[in-house]
Amino acid sequence: MPLRRPDGWRSVFLFSAAFAEWYSGGMDKKERASVVQEELMRLYENPPIPLTHHDPYTLLVAVLLSAQCTDKRVNLVTPALFALASTPEEMARQDVEAVREIVRPCGLSERKASAIVNLSRILAEQYGGQVPCDFQALESLPGVGHKTASVVMAQAFGVPAFPVDTHIFRLSRLWGLSSGKTVEAVERDLKALYPENTWGDLHLRIVLYGREYCPARGCGGSCPICSRLNRTEGFTDV
Repeated sequence: MPLRRPDGWRSVFLFSAAFAEWYSGGMDKKERASVVQEELMRLYENPPIPLTHHDPYTLLVAVLLSAQCTDKRVNLVTPALFALASTPEEMARQDVEAVREIVRPCGLSERKASAIVNLSRILAEQYGGQVPCDFQALESLPGVGHKTASVVMAQAFGVPAFPVDTHIFRLSRLWGLSSGKTVEAVERDLKALYPENTWGDLHLRIVLYGREYCPARGCGGSCPICSRLNRTEGFTDV
């Protein structure tokens, strides 16, 4: 008997919970992962990197600024920031307050400006002005966590990594790819489902998909992936 959406349904949480319950008796994770990948590749053959940058350093700074901020806003701010300083050596010489004034629209400006200047100083003094291609070294820098390091490793250096942001965390659970309650658990589940040579582009595709087709407010089961999973599982809207 097909699972039916309850009358008056509004909550994305209920939708996700209903999916998870029904999936346990339907397709397995690998089958759902295949459906998700097929649809994402159809929609985004060559997914673009959304943050404007021209080298690993400017990508690192842009990703740091994107915390709790939209990529669109970051892309409006970084031209002025990189006109002021576009290398670790140049940024290390800047006053934190001057950087803060520029990055203020991105939010958390005091913390982000301090991190940018301080990590730039470390890069200039300890790494010859280069961004290290190493997870541990990146995560030791001020303001750089695992997700930021993963984005830089994947997008700047082509190293297999699967950064999990809010879109990926939400959609992975909604689509039944993971039941993990933490970012780390979801990352482990996704890495187990997909070949590592697909991780970087899958990250970009899911982020783009979440923004365009299945936002946080929910799609009501109507987006291409949710609707296809609905049909395959026997989930109906009536």
